[in-house]
Amino acid sequence: MNSGWRALALMGALAAASGATAGDVVIHAGRLIDGLGGAPRDHVSILIRDDRIVSVEPGYTAPAGAKVIDLSTRTVTPGFIDCHIHISAKLPSRTNATEYRLTHTALDRAFDGALFARQMLQQGFTAARDVGGGDETVALRDAIDEGKIAGPRLWVALEPLGPTAGHGDELSGLDPDLSHPGWGNGLIDSPDQARFQVRAHKRRGADLIKLMPSGGIASTGDNPRAQLMTNDEMRVAVETAHGLGLKVAAHLYPAEAIENAVRAGVDSVEHGSFATAQTFALMKAHGTVLVPTLTVFDTFYAVARDHPELLTPGTAPKELANDLLPKKNLPLAIRSGVTIAYGTDLGEGEHGMEFGLLTANGMAPMDALVAATRTGAELIGAAERIGTVQAGRYADLVALAGDPLVDTAAFEKVDFVMKGGVVYRENGAPTAAGAD
Repeated sequence: MNSGWRALALMGALAAASGATAGDVVIHAGRLIDGLGGAPRDHVSILIRDDRIVSVEPGYTAPAGAKVIDLSTRTVTPGFIDCHIHISAKLPSRTNATEYRLTHTALDRAFDGALFARQMLQQGFTAARDVGGGDETVALRDAIDEGKIAGPRLWVALEPLGPTAGHGDELSGLDPDLSHPGWGNGLIDSPDQARFQVRAHKRRGADLIKLMPSGGIASTGDNPRAQLMTNDEMRVAVETAHGLGLKVAAHLYPAEAIENAVRAGVDSVEHGSFATAQTFALMKAHGTVLVPTLTVFDTFYAVARDHPELLTPGTAPKELANDLLPKKNLPLAIRSGVTIAYGTDLGEGEHGMEFGLLTANGMAPMDALVAATRTGAELIGAAERIGTVQAGRYADLVALAGDPLVDTAAFEKVDFVMKGGVVYRENGAPTAAGAD
């Protein structure tokens, strides 16, 4: 903990010892799982001043004058963190992907994103990393930070950077005579272009950079088992991003492409579906984080099976051939000891699904919770502010109706949500703040 955070915690502890100040809140937690990975604690009091946690004390105590929130029959955890979202993305089962892209603007996506952000917060997600949007995601992040709309704290990438005809090329599969001024914002076909686009994204407000080194599944014409960016393009993009203080997330499927990206210095591998034991060993050695995103594969597999006409042209066969593989590969990742962070690849939808998919495929419930709290905060680069329940952190808290370490379905039974000391959900329903 740096000196600033130590001073904040000390001032809070001294103030707590001398009684409450106006607006102090104490949460009485029946059981606390603090996100640090240790054993749960029963009968705990969490003192909150303004938007921060001041102290966590054993027993049910409260300074005189403090407001008490009784969660003594609930399990309290840190607010959840989804490290792979696209905040404005609609569920594929509810819209035709190509029609929507050609008939809706960034303003439409911003309004969709505002709705989905509020829904995410109600599901207990108080922070998220958007790994590929546009200017509307920057605007949504800022609107949330300024209190204009309710939603999770956002760290955002802009358009994913990748080659012409790659997974991020928005013209693939369309009439080549079509054009849009924003469709080139993610295209890089040389190291120099990679350097420029990373700098341009930083200037436009990006918090991180998203790369598309391999082909994808939900895109027309590219091969998910092929590396499409060159090693030099990846290296220059990563060096430029890190030089600007930005982390790099990389969409990757095949083992060789993952290994090349890890050597180039990417901070996280998104999906990693075809990785091998050798791949995971290299990731562990380099400290590269895996974000498996099992939710999106289950979601798209069902649409490809039942309504292939809704997907991007030609992609349903790729979904059916590849979407069941990530779940089969997850146990290999767990055994390897690679660091895993929670991510769904959704905007609209049930972001809590990933808990059940992770635990059903080999991850211990406590490890799944840590992946969605402390590890997510570390990947974002905000571990001194979010991700755990301890002094100095934001008061981002969730209460569950049940014990998720015994029944992982409890992760999707969120009764209470607090973000920055403001209650957005209570007794299983949105509050006035959460329904704005």
